[in-house]
Amino acid sequence: MRDIFEAELTQLGQDLVAMAGRVEQAISSAGIALLTADLQLAESVIADDLAIDALERDLDDRCVRLLAQQQPVATDLRVVVSALRMSASLERMGDLARHVAQVARLRYPETAVPAGLEPTFTQMQDAAVRVARRVATLLESRDMALAESIQQDDDLLDALHSDTFTAMLSGPWERSTQETVDVTLLGRYYERFGDHGVSVARRMVYLVTGDLADALDPAAVRGA
Repeated sequence: MRDIFEAELTQLGQDLVAMAGRVEQAISSAGIALLTADLQLAESVIADDLAIDALERDLDDRCVRLLAQQQPVATDLRVVVSALRMSASLERMGDLARHVAQVARLRYPETAVPAGLEPTFTQMQDAAVRVARRVATLLESRDMALAESIQQDDDLLDALHSDTFTAMLSGPWERSTQETVDVTLLGRYYERFGDHGVSVARRMVYLVTGDLADALDPAAVRGA
């Protein structure tokens, strides 16, 4: 019976890695679609988000069954509870990638990013892809150094998000209302993507250390 339970826990971990891999592909493709006005790629991201949602539902159902049937304690309980929390964050990251792709689709054949802000959103895209890639590797390796690097990329996303407001609010901003809305939404999507990546990193800190206070403390992710 114990062997079956351990196999279930192993499968939970593998499914989280699979979800993270799909999220990485989603944000990578969504950003390319956004910056190049690639309609077909945007639509593929939107359609593929259903697979991420399905993975989350299946994983959560199995976690609930394990809690009810096995009544895990100590480390086993941390694994199951952490899997539930991390799957929710990964699913939300997939949703945010889909939102980016939807903006790209709405503005086709034009690009949604106004001229002059391409460098900022290119940096945001690069940081978001790094977050997703590092989350996937962290889930597989449990390397706490990756948790710290995810936090650093989230800090960069926060700073770039602030830069979008600076561009709109300081100095002349001669863009349409729709362009203003697009920039505001896109900046928020990327900023929240980083936040959810940090959430996964903190849950992994909790899983490895067993210290919930550390998991909720940003300084713990930075290794302080």
